Amino acid sequence: MDNITENKLEAEALQEMLSERRLHEARERLSQLNEVDLAELLSELSEEQLSIAFRILPKELAADTFSYLESETQQELIQALSDKELNFLIENLFLDDTVDMIEEMPANVVKRILSNTDPVTRREINELLKYPEDSAGSIMTTEYVRLQEAMTVQQAFDRIRKVGVDKETIYTCYVTNAKRELMGVVTIKDLLLNDYETLIGDIMETNLIYATTTEDQEKVAHSFDRYDLLAIPVVDTDHRLVGIITFDDVIDVLQEENTEDIERMAAIIPTDKPYIKTGPFETYKKRIPWLLLLMVSATFTGSIIAHYEQALGAYVVLTAYIPMLMDTGGNAGSQASVSIIRGISLEEIEFKDIFRIQGKEFFVSLLCGVTLAVANFIKLLVFDGVTVTIALVVCLTLICTVIVAKFVGCSLPILAKRVGFDPAVMASPFITTIVDALSLLIYFQFASHMLGI
Repeated sequence: MDNITENKLEAEALQEMLSERRLHEARERLSQLNEVDLAELLSELSEEQLSIAFRILPKELAADTFSYLESETQQELIQALSDKELNFLIENLFLDDTVDMIEEMPANVVKRILSNTDPVTRREINELLKYPEDSAGSIMTTEYVRLQEAMTVQQAFDRIRKVGVDKETIYTCYVTNAKRELMGVVTIKDLLLNDYETLIGDIMETNLIYATTTEDQEKVAHSFDRYDLLAIPVVDTDHRLVGIITFDDVIDVLQEENTEDIERMAAIIPTDKPYIKTGPFETYKKRIPWLLLLMVSATFTGSIIAHYEQALGAYVVLTAYIPMLMDTGGNAGSQASVSIIRGISLEEIEFKDIFRIQGKEFFVSLLCGVTLAVANFIKLLVFDGVTVTIALVVCLTLICTVIVAKFVGCSLPILAKRVGFDPAVMASPFITTIVDALSLLIYFQFASHMLGI
């Protein structure tokens, strides 16, 4: 049984328990679930049943589950909860989860949330909300364990036991001086493997990897991948420690960035909502601008065909090979662009590599073009029965089209990145449109010179 079917059956069983008011049985069943699975299950309930199910959950489990709910479900719950219940919920959420939730809520809901937080928490929330969108500051949490160099291992353990219960992570602790400047990092493993009398300053790691508050979140995510981090400290312009970013937050960033790139590569304006949660009209608005642009740009291919209408009239057989040439060029360009976009996203490719990449793609395109041309030449003569001259026109065009397509496909994403655009924009639809027009120009130039038209 797959997960979708299993979740559906689980939701139906829960709905039956709630409708029959078997609340104790429902509580027992829900308490056995992981908070991630529980959030997915709760999203299947009606607004009334959602409120009941959430209220019967153990309080700590309810708070843990809340952060995994979709923003629409969170909003429904906030409106259903009393001020006392909302206050408890906010107090038990990690600060970065609270900020993420607030950013998705309408103003009236945000006002109610902030009115049910204590002054210290409210100030911290407002501070995090000031950071630019998609920056390290916007996704960090201020809930971390901070130690001092002069502490002993014993004192460090005492502090972790005292404050660690409310922190995002206790495995990695951060060492600061009196000015809160970041001095080093120490792990629980370091503490466990040293004597209680050892000073933190003697065992801390000072060769630090850190992020700044204004650094792009995608760049931070690459640091996690490159250095195999579980968490990374975030400092301000004065090198003062202001927060940390944990691995679970980076997973969300990577998922968001990858989804955004895929949508751009498919000529869709990115959206934050899941596909199922997005209405038809909203989906239409995200897709139609690019479709209009691509449609208008595709009219250039029609203009080229119209310009060479006389040549096509003299050799109607040429028309039959236009789709093959255009499709092959588009496919060749897409292969190159996808490889380059992926390399750029992984920070394996920089602008300085452009000539090296173009040289490599030229060699690859020459090999691909010749192979395709030889196979096509045999097919044209044996199966299509065209003349050798026409076969040469088609095959030479094929070689040149593949070379041009791969050159365009590898160059445009790098140039787009250089001028500040997302390289994913220069993906299949956009490149295919350009290559279509170029392949037709090449085709008719060969036909004009070799066939004398």
